[in-house]
Amino acid sequence: MKYCLFLCGMLMSFAGFAQNLPENKASVVSIRTPVDSADSVSSNVSVITGYATYYAKKFEGRKTTSGTRYRGKKMTAAHLTLPFGTIVTVTNLSNGKSIDVVVNDRGPHSKKYMIDVSEGAAKELGFYRKGQSKVEISYVLDVD
Repeated sequence: MKYCLFLCGMLMSFAGFAQNLPENKASVVSIRTPVDSADSVSSNVSVITGYATYYAKKFEGRKTTSGTRYRGKKMTAAHLTLPFGTIVTVTNLSNGKSIDVVVNDRGPHSKKYMIDVSEGAAKELGFYRKGQSKVEISYVLDVD
């Protein structure tokens, strides 16, 4: 009986804790525009601001979640929710540099970061030795 009361107390405290968690600091702007006047298909352009980091060298050659091998020199990225193959434009807000990367992995598994880019992408964006940078990502998801 005392274990049941203990578990109920723990559940109540976790429920209260979950309600007090801070909201995700990334801001999302969604714009709906027609792709082509001849097409009735529209696209959904999303812009998100947050922090990015990059893969460590130890992941070179390992399989990603999509099944491809990670190569540091390729312009790839990991995102928790975007579909594999999505092309994402990443812009470093501190220096204005921008590149396109392809999502081929899941991550980062941290609330602080919204995207992991490859080593080559981090070098192109200018934050390779810094570890992280505030970035803006934009991508297009087709709406059927």
